[in-house]
Amino acid sequence: MTVKPAFRDATLEQSGDSGSDSRPSAETAIGFIGLGHMGTAIAANLAASGVQVVAYVRRLEQMGELAALCLKPTTNIADLFDCEVVISMLPDDDAVREIVFGRKEIGVDGLAMGLKPGAIHLSMSTISTATASQLASEHAIRGQHYVAAPVFGNPDAAKARQLFIVAAGAPADVERCRPLLDSLGQQTFVIGADPGQANLIKLLGNMMTATTLEMLGEVVAVVRKRGLDPKPFLDILTSTMFGGRAHKIYGDKIVRQAYAPGFLMPIALKDVRLALAEAESAGAPMPSVGVVRDRMITGIARGYADLDWSALGLIAAEEAGLHSQLKTT
Repeated sequence: MTVKPAFRDATLEQSGDSGSDSRPSAETAIGFIGLGHMGTAIAANLAASGVQVVAYVRRLEQMGELAALCLKPTTNIADLFDCEVVISMLPDDDAVREIVFGRKEIGVDGLAMGLKPGAIHLSMSTISTATASQLASEHAIRGQHYVAAPVFGNPDAAKARQLFIVAAGAPADVERCRPLLDSLGQQTFVIGADPGQANLIKLLGNMMTATTLEMLGEVVAVVRKRGLDPKPFLDILTSTMFGGRAHKIYGDKIVRQAYAPGFLMPIALKDVRLALAEAESAGAPMPSVGVVRDRMITGIARGYADLDWSALGLIAAEEAGLHSQLKTT
């Protein structure tokens, strides 16, 4: 799969076959901020598609790993300021705000101060609608553009370019980003001009998955307590009424008691709290999500902060008095 925007064509034209230094100017590169498991997979796919990626990191020990993926790592955020597009994949609202507004107390500018007029901040982070609106307004004041494009999928899906992407922003801005997005996932859904709408859909979608995990954990615990093998039970359910990706993928993890780190419990809890705040603001209660919040708090208190959110099945098993055979690989 290849990326076909104009900036990629310019990048390839500059690189040529001369054998000289083929690093592009910043105008033909994509900036990237947020090189965790998801961000690294996405940035590596962009590089593999022929896009030059300038990757901002804070820790020097990351530099070698990112360079090996054909990224251009830097510890100076100003190296991204001349890019036409800067992608962020960060864990929460505070992290995104810091990247946009900078840290005045230590004299570090953020994207709002540094990006040139006309540049796009493409935020793939899962954040609140209020923060998305705040960021969009700040960029607009400075003649920049903001597109929200949160994703459904885990790091494995990101590596395989199987993400589902929900994008929102000014139509012209979304179209500028569309070739990038289409190269990273299996489908891009464009849902409107308000970036906050994309983040609301992502948060509510995550709540549907979270409550599914809770229910899977509870019913598997009942099956085990009755002395039955939960695998045939899961096979029957996922072959009939519950054949969705969440039931199949996470149901298998819960049945196998395999909770290897993926979408970590504290990050999932952050999304739960954001979704509950959105629901409260709308005057629409979500009591089932309240149960999930309490379960996640319980799990973190029991030392499961480093496990995937499918460990809701582990918590349900413990609450049922079942002995766990925890697998974390």
